[in-house]
Amino acid sequence: MVIGLIIFAFVLLLIAIRFPVGVAMFLAGSVGYMYLMDWNVNLWLNLLKSIPYARLSNYDLVVIPMFLLMGQFAIHGGLSQSLFSGVSAFIGHRRGGLALASIGACAGFGAICGSSVATAATMSQVALPELKRHNYSGSLATGALAAGGTLGILIPPSVPLIVYGILTQESIGKLFMASVLPGLIAIAGYMVVVLITVYRDPSSGPAAERQPWSVRWKRLLEISPVAVVFFIIIVGIYGGWATPTEAAAIGAAACGLIALVKGRMNWNVLIACLLGTAQSSAMVLLILLGADFLNSALALSRMPVELANWVLAMDLSPFLILATILVIYIILGCVMDSLAMILLTIPIFHPIVMGIDLFGLSPSDKSIWFGILSLMVIEIGLVTPPVGMNVFIVNKMARGVSLVETYKGVMPFLASDLLRIVLLASVPGITLYLLNP
Repeated sequence: MVIGLIIFAFVLLLIAIRFPVGVAMFLAGSVGYMYLMDWNVNLWLNLLKSIPYARLSNYDLVVIPMFLLMGQFAIHGGLSQSLFSGVSAFIGHRRGGLALASIGACAGFGAICGSSVATAATMSQVALPELKRHNYSGSLATGALAAGGTLGILIPPSVPLIVYGILTQESIGKLFMASVLPGLIAIAGYMVVVLITVYRDPSSGPAAERQPWSVRWKRLLEISPVAVVFFIIIVGIYGGWATPTEAAAIGAAACGLIALVKGRMNWNVLIACLLGTAQSSAMVLLILLGADFLNSALALSRMPVELANWVLAMDLSPFLILATILVIYIILGCVMDSLAMILLTIPIFHPIVMGIDLFGLSPSDKSIWFGILSLMVIEIGLVTPPVGMNVFIVNKMARGVSLVETYKGVMPFLASDLLRIVLLASVPGITLYLLNP
């Protein structure tokens, strides 16, 4: 137990001194494994031979580069501009309408991107000039985009959700379906925050010019491919006529075709998309490999099992245990990446949650519900100090807006996040409704 905790603390120390997450987990796992095996290097070499092959020969992992490629095609294919223009054509003439359009466009782009950071960065490039041109306050403009960007990992497809499914052996299709209603609630909550903000201070979000219906229908036609791609992925996976990997491949091909039809695809763009996918895939797979080595050492130390037994033996309230885990996620989210958090903590927290009774849920339903709940709490870490990756990205693109002002704009959205987490933690039936209608 102590050795396992030391290994885990060593990982956090390496990450704190700026080691890449995958490398930190690999080093800590390797050192811990050899120590527990009396420094038998041959056993470690056997592990070094078997784990990469076992992980990288897994066909299910193909879904990750496929979804990343789909996101690259969407970024370079101009879909972000089409989404923002389409939504703003319908609601931009209202007070706060362009901020609402930014959130709606972030949700749409997240549905074909799967990355929070990419969503925040791409939509900021598109929306910030328009928000600035219409004299939106810096706090509302950057706060809405930073918060809206977090929808990239909640609205399916989501790379962290795929990794969670692989780690826990849960159906990726069911996880995607379970994230739909929480995603819609998140969108609604963010939009309510914008409406309250402009109600209290009308000058923070002036109305833009009203667009004629001819322009609205044209914009709607331009964003219809996004709806088609989302429909193919979700309905295809859950309907059973496509595996997640097949649906991802179809979605990537569809986004590539859309970019080609829009005249945004050429050899240079194609090469840039492939290189971007390769780099992002290599990063994700390196973290997965590092996590495998870390988990091997932790499993050998029996720390996750012993920790779960120790927590259960304390006879604490199941809801107190769950609340403690969620608070730990919020704290870790202030200093760690979302994918790293999932890989580090799920092998420890998942057995604990599966060992307690929560609302009488079946093991599968409880695992899926906990996965969505964890993802939402991790999502908060993207906009909380002192790291708040989305906040830094959006603020860097918003010239003339201080970081303090951006954090001030994010705070009301954080309040919406916390209310949503309390609601979905208290009523798991909302998350599971589409799975068990």
